This record gives sequence, C-alpha cells and structure tokens, in this order.
Amino acid sequence: MKMEARQKQNSFTSKMQKIVNHRAFTFTVIALILFNALIVGIETYPRIYADHKWLFYRIDLVLLWIFTIEIAMRFLASNPKSAFFRSSWNWFDFLIVAAGHIFAGAQFVTVLRILRVLRVLRAISVVPSLRRLVDALVMTIPALGNILILMSIFFYIFAVIGTMLFQHVSPEYFGNLQLSLLTLFQVVTLESWASGVMRPIFAEVPWSWLYFVSFVLIGTFIIFNLFIGVIVNNVEKAELTDNEEDGEADGLKQEISALRKDVAELKSLLKQSK
Repeated sequence: MKMEARQKQNSFTSKMQKIVNHRAFTFTVIALILFNALIVGIETYPRIYADHKWLFYRIDLVLLWIFTIEIAMRFLASNPKSAFFRSSWNWFDFLIVAAGHIFAGAQFVTVLRILRVLRVLRAISVVPSLRRLVDALVMTIPALGNILILMSIFFYIFAVIGTMLFQHVSPEYFGNLQLSLLTLFQVVTLESWASGVMRPIFAEVPWSWLYFVSFVLIGTFIIFNLFIGVIVNNVEKAELTDNEEDGEADGLKQEISALRKDVAELKSLLKQSK
C-alpha cells in the first residue's frame, strides 16, 4: 500500500513538473504579470479608476488567486517539497502573494494599493535571464563594500574642502557639510554640474575649476568605472557557472540515454537467449 501511494505521489509530482516546466506555462505567467502591471498603471489615472473601482478590485482578486494557484502548483511539483523553500526566489514569490491576501480587504487604501505594484517584480523570478542578472548583482555586494568605503572617503574629503573654500561664496551649495555632500552627489551624476554649480562659483573664484574637475575625474571616471567593472565581472562569472551547470546537465542526460540503450540491448539479448 505504501509503495502504491508513493508511486501515485511520484506520478502526480512528475505530471505537475511537466506542466510547470512547460514553456506555455511560463509564458502564461509572464503574460499575467504584464497584464497586472498594465492594470496597476491604468489605476494611476484618477478619472478611469474612480469610475471603475469595483472592476479593478475584481480583476485584482482574480489575478491574486491565479498567482496563488501558480505558486501552489510549483510547490506540488517540487520533489522533495522542502526543496521549494530552499530557493530565495520562491520565498520572494510566496511573500508577495501572501501580502496580497493580507491586504486584499483594503484595496482602496492608497498606501496598501501601492504595495500591489510589487507584484510586477515577480517577472524577475519567472524569467531565468533576469534571475541570473539579479543574482550577479547580489554577488557584487561584498566586492562593492571596499569601493563604497573608498568613495565615502573621497566624498567626505572633498565635502570638507568645498565647505571651507566656498561656504561664503555659494552657501546654497556649500553652506555646511550635508549641503556639500548633496552638491557633490549632484556633481558626480554630471547633472548640470558645470552650468548650475561650477560656473557661478567660477565667476567669483577663478581657480575653483581645479576643485570640480579633479572631483569629477576621481568620482565619475575612476570610482564609477570600478563599480561597473566589478558588476560586469560578476555577471560574466554567473553566466559561466550557468553554462557549466547546463553542460553538466546535458552530459548527465546523455549518460542516462546511453545507459537506457545498454539496458534495452541487454533485455533483448536475454529474450533471445531464452
């Protein structure tokens, strides 16, 4: 009886795996996520939303239960079931859908309605290429720590120097340390740093260009390139590991198919000997 129950359970799990791993299932989930994103976007138009509140509410409930069924199917397809919760992406999907059920009765509270847009983030967990990219970005966090410390040191040094030099010339930008840090953040993004920040000070202090140009060279062209280099390096590593895993999986499949052929040949030989 136990063997029959296990066989039935295994056959059910294999059927669920075929459904969940099918391309049509993935494309359907992605289409529903995009549809959910479209609905949330349309709700931002007050005239449309005010006239069709209950329609949006019903559509959201239907989508919420569809996503719940989808996660339940993925859980049933896991073998063993504990493997479902080993994936951080499964936890991510589960928490988003659970939050939707918790706040389902408060759809018309503005803050809680905003939380529904987080459901669009599920597109990351569904698309494998996006998952790899996010995993690579997470891998960069430890490496970026040293770069952030280096960047903080340079920001602090230039902020103190800028406050000392230009506090009286441009108090709106360099009046105190926090204003100087905010100004340097604007400069490092290259957003109107020359016309908006440097030139008014340059009109009063002709040599001030040395300060701004040196900060732009260090902050933008050196430190930001370090950020980009670390991220690109980790993305390449993630792609290489994925390719190696795919190659190992293909090798295992080939070995299994070869073993099946050998077993079939042995069976045919045994039949012939009988």
